[in-house]
Amino acid sequence: MAKDEDRIEIDRNAGFVGDYLLYLLAAASDAASADFHAHVREQGLRVPEWRILACLSDEDGQMVTQLAQLALMEQSHLTKIVDQMATKGLVKRRSDERDRRRVRVFLTPAGRELGGRLVDEAQAHERAIIARLRPGEGALLKDALRHIHALYRAGSGVAAAPVAGPVKLETRAT
Repeated sequence: MAKDEDRIEIDRNAGFVGDYLLYLLAAASDAASADFHAHVREQGLRVPEWRILACLSDEDGQMVTQLAQLALMEQSHLTKIVDQMATKGLVKRRSDERDRRRVRVFLTPAGRELGGRLVDEAQAHERAIIARLRPGEGALLKDALRHIHALYRAGSGVAAAPVAGPVKLETRAT
């Protein structure tokens, strides 16, 4: 079976934007996620609700602050979505047993069932994406993305050094 690279032409001279790493990451994510996100919406969920279900499927009873980080949302936005999900019967909010000021979010049985089913479907979707890559590329890509995330995640203290002024490049005669 021919791989997609044999059927599609990749523009390697796409200019700055088309070759910019962060654009490529976002564009690839948008393109690869489109079908699954449409499926999520068919289930009566918005994508942020799906993210919350997925995060809670990994670890139920997370604190709101931790859940906001994992779901890639501002805490105030997440709180509103959690409230809407509670109204739908998918999650429950409870005070932390050790510190009543902290709020934890738990899946209801309906949320656990829907979240578990969607996680299984997301894993199948991921396998289909990886199957379209060359052998070993999926693992390499995941490792590289984990490395980038570890370097730049919030609070890591590591960031790219800003350029203070024009960069002078030296050219050497060959």
